[in-house]
Amino acid sequence: MRSPGWFRRMTLRGRLALLTASAVALAVAIAALACWFLVQGQLYAQVDDNLTNAGGLYAHELICGDTAADAVTKASASPQPGFGAPSGSKSQYRWDSEVLLPDQSSNNVCLPPGSSIGITVAHSYLSLPIGQTEIVDGTYTDGSHARVRVISNAEINGTPYILLTAYPLDQVTRELGRLLAVLIAIAISGIVAAGAIGLLVARAALKPVDKLTAAVEHIARTEEVGTTIDVAGDDEIARLSTSFNSMSTALAASRERQSQLIADAGHELRTPLTSLRTNVDLLVRSEDAGRPLPPETHTRLLRNMKAQMGELSTLIGDLLELSRPTRPQGSKPLEVIALHDIVARALDRARLRGPGLEFTVRAEPWYVRADAHALERAVINLLDNAVKFSPAGGTIDVALKFGTLTVRDHGPGIPEEDLPHVFERFWRSPSARQMPGSGLGLAIVSQTVHDHGGEVSLSNAHPGTLATLKLPGAPTPPPDLPTEM
Repeated sequence: MRSPGWFRRMTLRGRLALLTASAVALAVAIAALACWFLVQGQLYAQVDDNLTNAGGLYAHELICGDTAADAVTKASASPQPGFGAPSGSKSQYRWDSEVLLPDQSSNNVCLPPGSSIGITVAHSYLSLPIGQTEIVDGTYTDGSHARVRVISNAEINGTPYILLTAYPLDQVTRELGRLLAVLIAIAISGIVAAGAIGLLVARAALKPVDKLTAAVEHIARTEEVGTTIDVAGDDEIARLSTSFNSMSTALAASRERQSQLIADAGHELRTPLTSLRTNVDLLVRSEDAGRPLPPETHTRLLRNMKAQMGELSTLIGDLLELSRPTRPQGSKPLEVIALHDIVARALDRARLRGPGLEFTVRAEPWYVRADAHALERAVINLLDNAVKFSPAGGTIDVALKFGTLTVRDHGPGIPEEDLPHVFERFWRSPSARQMPGSGLGLAIVSQTVHDHGGEVSLSNAHPGTLATLKLPGAPTPPPDLPTEM
C-alpha cells in the first residue's frame, strides 16, 4: 500500500519522528487500555465477592408495600438507621436489599428498615429456579447503576420470594474515571515526549547522513572527487559511509588514471605526429620549390609515413582497448569458451608475424568463462611480445596445462630492475624503445586477465623471458565444444 502524499513530502527526519511518536502512542494507548480494563475487572470482581458474602434477610426485618414507592415510603420512615453490612463485617462496601414477592396482588415489594431506594434488574432474572444465584447489572429506581445479586430463595409464610442485594457503582465509576483521566494525561505526556525524543533521535541518527549529503553536494558543486567522511561504528549508516568513501576514492583513482592516460597518450602521439609532419613538410617544400626529391628519398619518405601511420593506428586501437569499461552496462554475459582454441588461433597469427621462428606447443583442453575477443587479444599480445624479442631463427615455447598458459622466448630477457614496470601503460625498457610498439600491449594483457579473475606475470628464464597467465576454469565444459585440439 502506498503511503499518502503528505507523508512522502515530509523530510526523512520528520518521518522518523512521526513514526517514533506513532509507535509510542500506540504502545501507550494499548498499555492504558489494558490497565483500565484490568482495574475495572478487579473492582467489579471485588464488588461481586462482597455481594456473594453479604448476609441474608428475615421476614420480620422487612417492610412491605403494595408498590415499590409505597415500600420505600414505609421503609424510609422506619426508626432503623438503615440496612448496611452484616454485623461484625470488616467490609468498607455498603449494599441495599429488597424482596420481590411473585404475588402481584398486594405486598409484593419488601424493603429493609431505613431503605430509601428500590432496585431494578432485567425481568428474565426474576424467573430463576428456586435456590439459584446470579450477579448481574442493574439500576436503582433513581437511575444510578449497581451490581445486583439475585437469589431465588425460599418462602416467606408459604410465599416464594426473590432477594435482590445491590451494591452502588458510583464509587467504582468515580475511581475508574479518575484512573482514566490519569491514563489519558500520561498517554498525552508520553506521546509529546516521544515526539520530542523522536526528533532528537532522528537528528542524532541522521547526522552521518547529513555529513554524507554535504560531501556529495560538495563533490557535485566542485567536482573534487576523493572527498571522504569519518566512519564510526558498524551499523547501516556506517556501512553506507564506508561504501561512499570507497566509491569516492575509486572515482578519484579513476580520474587520476584517466588524466595519466591522456597525458601519456598525448606524449606518445606527439612523436609519430611530429615525424609525419616533418616528412609531409619536406615533400611539400620540394614540390613548391620545383625541385623534386630523388626517387629513392621520395620512396623512403613514403614508406616512413606508412609505418608511422600504422604505428598511430596501433596506438589508437590500444588506447580504445584500455579505455573500455570492465563490463559495459547491458553487455552480454560471459560464456564458457575453450582457452586451447583461443591459443591455437593466436598462434596462427603469431606464426605469420614471425615466419622465421619455431613454435613448440603443448596444450591441454581448458575451459574458462570469459569474453572471447578480449581474451584472444591478450594472448596475441603475449605472443607478439615473444616474437618481437626472439632472435632470428629462435624458438618460442608455448604450453597450456591446468589453466596456466606459459609463453617463453629465448631473447635477451628483461633487466631485473625493469620487471616491476612491465605492465605499466606506455612503459618501455630503454633497450626496447627503438623497436616498434606502443607500450600498451602488456598493460592490455594485465587488465584483461585481472578482469577475468586471473593472474599474469613476467620473469626471466635465462635465457629469454617467461610469461605466465593463469585463469580459473569453468565449472563444466559445454557439450558442443571439442575436448581435444
